[in-house]
Amino acid sequence: MSKPGLCLALFVSSVHLACGDNSTQDSASATTTITTAPPPTTTASPTTTQAPTTTAATTDDSGGQTGTTSTSTSTGAVSVTDSSASDSGPKFDLGIQPDAGEGCGGGGGGGMADFSYIWIANSAQGTISKIDTQTLQEMGRYIVRPDSAGSPSRTSVNLSGDVAVANRLGGLTKVYADPEDCQESNGMPGIQTSTDANFLPWGVEECIAWYTPFGYSTQRPVAWTSGELDQGSCTYKNQKVWTAGGQNSVADSLVVNRVNGDTGAVEETLAMPDVPIGYFGAYGGAVNQDGDFWFVIYDVVPSHLVHVDGVTLTYEKFVVPPGICPYGFTVDGKGRPWIGSFCQESVRFDPETQQWATFPVLGYGIQQDAMGRMWIADFNLPGLREIDSETLAVGKSITLPSGSVKGVSVDFYGYVWVVDMAQSAFRVDTVTDQYLSYDGLVGPYTYSDMTGWGLSNVVFPPG
Repeated sequence: MSKPGLCLALFVSSVHLACGDNSTQDSASATTTITTAPPPTTTASPTTTQAPTTTAATTDDSGGQTGTTSTSTSTGAVSVTDSSASDSGPKFDLGIQPDAGEGCGGGGGGGMADFSYIWIANSAQGTISKIDTQTLQEMGRYIVRPDSAGSPSRTSVNLSGDVAVANRLGGLTKVYADPEDCQESNGMPGIQTSTDANFLPWGVEECIAWYTPFGYSTQRPVAWTSGELDQGSCTYKNQKVWTAGGQNSVADSLVVNRVNGDTGAVEETLAMPDVPIGYFGAYGGAVNQDGDFWFVIYDVVPSHLVHVDGVTLTYEKFVVPPGICPYGFTVDGKGRPWIGSFCQESVRFDPETQQWATFPVLGYGIQQDAMGRMWIADFNLPGLREIDSETLAVGKSITLPSGSVKGVSVDFYGYVWVVDMAQSAFRVDTVTDQYLSYDGLVGPYTYSDMTGWGLSNVVFPPG
C-alpha cells in the first residue's frame, strides 16, 4: 500500500518520486474496522459560532514570562476569524502543482490532498490532537503517557506522517497517523481508535505505536530523521527519533538519546556532562539534511547551541550571543539553526562559518516556508512576523486575536499555523492575511515541527 504521508513529503520537496494511485489505498481502507469506545472525558461539540473574548493572565512554559490570553467564551471549535475569509481549497504557492503518479519513479505526489495533519499537544490534558489542515476538523485525540500526567509539549512528524511527542515530565510516544497501520493490542474485534476530539483510555486506543519511558524531570526536544526510501514499498525505513532530557538544575545530567522509530527502543545514549543544563535543559531541537541533531539550552547563562553528529555521535557546543533568550528553534533548508528569542533580538547560526547573525524581532516558534521566508510568533503584535532568510530583512506582520502566540508550523499547502496557550490554533494565509482558527484545544503548547513540513524542508530543500 502506498503511504500518503510519504507522498506529501515528496510532493512539497519537488523530488520526483510519487506513490501509487489512490485506488489501492481506498480498497485497503474498506477492510479496516474503526470503532470508538466511550472516552473518560469529552470536549464540546464543534460549532461555527464564536462569542466575544475576555482577557486573563497566563504564564508560559518557563514559569516566568507572563502576558495575556484571549480566552474565548465560545462553545465552538472552528471559527472564521475574518468575515471575508473563505477556504477555497488547496493553496498551491509552493512552486509546483500536484500530480498523481504510480510507483516511486514518477512526478508529483498522489494522495497528498487526503493526508495533511497538524499534531498539537494539549499539555494540560495529557493528550495530543490530530487536526486536518484543510477542514480544520479534529480527526483524533490520544493520551500519550499511561498516567496522562506527562505534560506533553514538543511534537515531530516523520516523512510517513506519524508523530512522536515528548512529555515534559518524561516519556516519548509515537502515534500512527493512518488507522491502517494501527495494530490489534486490546483483544477487542477491529481497531479501536479516536476519530474526533474524544479520546480513548490508555490500553484501549490502538493507534499508539509505542511508548518509551524516560526517568527525566525535564524532557522537551524531539525530532525525527528522514530514514531511507524503500523503492519497492514506497515507504521510509530506518527512521530514528532524537530526544534529550535530564534532571532540573542538576548540572551534569543532560543526556541525548536516539530511538528506533519502529520499536521505540533506545539505540544510542550520549551523556553531555559538560553542557550547562539550567533548570529546563534542552529546549528546542531539529535535524539537518544529514540527520544530525541540533538543540538549544534555554535558561542558563551563557546559553549553548549543541550539534550532535548522526554518524560519529560526537557533539560540539557553541555559545549563544550574550543577551539572547533562546526559545523557539528550527533548522532551515540550508542547514542553519534559527533561535527565536524573547529578549534583545533573535538569531541565525551558520555552521559553515560558525558565525551568528541577528535580526530585531522577538518571538517564540519559528519555521521556514517553501518560499524561503521565516515566520516567527511575535508576542508583541501578537501574531506572525516575516523574516527574509538570507538578508534577515523584516517583512510583513499579521496580527492574530491571541495574547499568547507560541508555536509556528507550515503545512503542506503553504499555510502557516500559529498555536497559542489558550485553546486555539490559527491557520494563516500569508498571501491574503486571512485566517481560520480551531478553538477546541486544552492548554495547548507546541512550537516544534507539528506537520512534518520542517523535516521535509531540510531533507528536500526547495530549489
